[in-house]
Amino acid sequence: MSQETTDLKKLIIEGIHERKGHGVTIVDMSAIESAATPLFIIAEGNSTTQTAAIADAVEEYVRKASGIKPFAIDGADSGDWVIMDYGDTWVHIFIPQVRQRYNLEELWSDAVIKNIPDLD
Repeated sequence: MSQETTDLKKLIIEGIHERKGHGVTIVDMSAIESAATPLFIIAEGNSTTQTAAIADAVEEYVRKASGIKPFAIDGADSGDWVIMDYGDTWVHIFIPQVRQRYNLEELWSDAVIKNIPDLD
């Protein structure tokens, strides 16, 4: 993993924690040829309002700290599942029920999965 990816990952996690996002999981798929991107960062909020706020915080935090903007953000209107595309890193922010339904960690169970402790 490049230093730029590592720095971006750290900034994204800090942005998630800034809005009390929890359940942060890093899914490193860099060794999986069929993966659409090398890295997922998955988190959740307690409501659709919180997931949208987490996505806003991540976008602002990363942009201010590094100047990097996402290529795309989808799902912020509904807030059930917001995805942010930073190229080699995709950020998925779910409400709990939707995270359980799609279970990306299980879908990519052959990846290296690391859970990040919640701040509270």
